[in-house]
Amino acid sequence: MRNTDRFQVSKANSLWQIYNTVSFWKVMKNFIVIQIARYTPFLRMKNWMYRTFLRMKVGETTSFALMVMPDIMFPEKINVGSNSIIGYNTTILAHEYLIKEYRIGEVNIGNEVMIGANTTILPGVTIGNNAIVSAGTLVHKDVPPGAFVGGNPMRLIYTKEEMEQRERTDGPAHK
Repeated sequence: MRNTDRFQVSKANSLWQIYNTVSFWKVMKNFIVIQIARYTPFLRMKNWMYRTFLRMKVGETTSFALMVMPDIMFPEKINVGSNSIIGYNTTILAHEYLIKEYRIGEVNIGNEVMIGANTTILPGVTIGNNAIVSAGTLVHKDVPPGAFVGGNPMRLIYTKEEMEQRERTDGPAHK
């Protein structure tokens, strides 16, 4: 189970009760900042916007590619380490609204993590340092440090030890 806080609702589904959960004005501000940042080609400016206006924790030299979509309601629950790459059109969610409940959870992405394009990261997961997430993956559980994962549902492709063995056998990936 992912590490999320769960909140039960009654009557209508939880999304109908959204503004009891988060301020309309916070969502509006976050929407504007995220839309500007999604199209900004300047990585330093994008990281500054995320840190300053959304209160995300973003490490040095981390790169958010074009069209990355951080959580619009709880971006302050997203932590990304240093020197990581978040691929094109990736979605990072810190909330999920269901019929009878909503869930909120931190997303922790380590240092030197590579996230492929069109990946969706669900709330309450941790992606360990030096992990690789292949393009199009649904990250629905924690990813161990140094592992290579992919698919929908996500599965472990190589462990850290197997990746290190491949590096020794095949040489560096940037050959």
